[in-house]
Amino acid sequence: MVKAVRAPVPPSFVRSVLARTASLPEVAARLPEGTSSIAVRITGDRELRRLNQTFAGNDSVTDVLSFAGSGDHLGDLAISWETVLGQAADFKHAPLSELALLCVHGMLHLLGWDHAAASERKEMVRLTMAALELSDVRLPAGRL
Repeated sequence: MVKAVRAPVPPSFVRSVLARTASLPEVAARLPEGTSSIAVRITGDRELRRLNQTFAGNDSVTDVLSFAGSGDHLGDLAISWETVLGQAADFKHAPLSELALLCVHGMLHLLGWDHAAASERKEMVRLTMAALELSDVRLPAGRL
């Protein structure tokens, strides 16, 4: 994990959330054999906007972006700490809970899940909630 901005996030927290997510049978089935990695960059709104513009053609800030990797490296996640704080405040829960949500969401995207259709969204929400439960993270009603 790389912190490009000041964020009171222990790298062990992010590793733990991702490892527990990987233990879900549906997720484990999509992982490559052996050990795999995900790089996580905690940064700010400005960098997320730039990355979103450069790689997705969207000139807007977003909370998390996923960049596919290859082989044993599943890919990279870029997460805006400013947006984590704002969304945590909006939904009245802890910033680390919001960060966990975004880590899980990004990992699911790296493994091929999407939420363009209602059925896909329902499956992503189900997997996200199951993964967060493994990390004892509870989201307020209405967050997903």
